[in-house]
Amino acid sequence: MLWVNKTGPVGPIGTSQGSVSLGGHSWNVFKGTNGSNEVFSFIRTSNSSSGTVNILPILKWIKDTKRWMGNETIGDVQFGYEVTSSSGGLNFTTNNLTVSSS
Repeated sequence: MLWVNKTGPVGPIGTSQGSVSLGGHSWNVFKGTNGSNEVFSFIRTSNSSSGTVNILPILKWIKDTKRWMGNETIGDVQFGYEVTSSSGGLNFTTNNLTVSSS
């Protein structure tokens, strides 16, 4: 999971794995399990409401430092919001989303 904007009390699963700079951003990394899958969460150290994230360096970091994957093919990329309770509510807007590969 890549968290580009963390607001409120919701947080990542697991324990801290330290901080890294990857894909043009600085991240705090957490590793845990959701009960059936191992989960890596990358929390940006500064919130962003727009921009670009290159996920390939992040995937390579997981493979090279955590030995988590082999020669995998990415079949899906998901985008969404971690919805939680908030006094007064929050607005969630996505104006544009593009996923590309090369």
